[in-house]
Amino acid sequence: MIDYILIGLLVIVIILLLILIFKKSHNNDIVDRMSKLEIDLTKEIGDFKFSFSRDLNGDFEKLSESIERKLTYINDAVNERLDKNFEKSNKTFMDVLERLTKIDAAQKKIDELSTDIVTLQNVLTDKKTRGTFGEVNLEYILNNAFGSSATGIYETQHHFDNGYIVDALLYAPAPLGTISIDSKFPLENYQKMTDRSKTKEERLMAEKLFVQDVKKHINDISSKYIIPGVTSDEAIMFLPAEAIFAEINAYHPELITYAYNNNVWITGPTTLISTLSTISMIIKNIERDKYAKVIHEELNKLSIEFSRYKDRWDKLAKNIKAVNNSVDEINTTTEKITKRFDSINKVDLKEIGYDENHD
Repeated sequence: MIDYILIGLLVIVIILLLILIFKKSHNNDIVDRMSKLEIDLTKEIGDFKFSFSRDLNGDFEKLSESIERKLTYINDAVNERLDKNFEKSNKTFMDVLERLTKIDAAQKKIDELSTDIVTLQNVLTDKKTRGTFGEVNLEYILNNAFGSSATGIYETQHHFDNGYIVDALLYAPAPLGTISIDSKFPLENYQKMTDRSKTKEERLMAEKLFVQDVKKHINDISSKYIIPGVTSDEAIMFLPAEAIFAEINAYHPELITYAYNNNVWITGPTTLISTLSTISMIIKNIERDKYAKVIHEELNKLSIEFSRYKDRWDKLAKNIKAVNNSVDEINTTTEKITKRFDSINKVDLKEIGYDENHD
């Protein structure tokens, strides 16, 4: 903008100079005035340029300072916000790392569990190892309920005189008596009847075979392990899998009735633990009652001895009382004799005319 003003002023000066040149010969006075005017205009233009430039520089400095202050404030605010966001991001990142670590550990456990499940499936596919699995579970539950078999409350792999071996024999108190517990694991047809990949007809056929398997196990336990005069009239069939036990109770009530009619009680791990816990409490109560009877008998014996002690004490008390009376009488006689001696000692022989030199 300053350049445009200067150009305009120079144009005016040039015009004036041209006028002066053309009129120089006619009016020297005008020339002098024009020169003076030129000098004044140049001075004013210089002053105006200096003043305008000074004001403009001052405004630019103020504007620059204001802009710098605002930029500094914005920079500080941005840095503060970035620090906070960085802190939050760092915390979030650390949380993510921690969760990833936990997920990694869980994944390892899942892998280990998957391996164990595969191993367990391989074990359960064989009938012999499946039977061993059930026996081990049964012994574990018995151990938790009663302690080791050394307590004499139960016995594992008991041999009967009829040649059969029961997985466990429980010596429960009357009226329960000796109870046979045998582990059974009808797994194959159960897996087939619950396998949704098979057709409906195949599942129905597997279900019929499953019912037949359970009935066969019930018949075996009833005929082999319920022995009159040796065991009680009832026996327990232990199913190591809760799923099979739940299947029978939920969808096959006819098997429950069949087992009841053959004096066989079907149990799973949970129900067997409950049953054995109840029996354990009965045994403890019987032991407590037995010791209470012994204590009562001993108290009766002690009562008899105490009666004898009382009689003898009464006799001794009477004797002691008689002795005390005798002692009192002796004390009275002693006092009288002592007084008599004192009286004798106090007698004056001269007063009574006794001469000590008299023969």
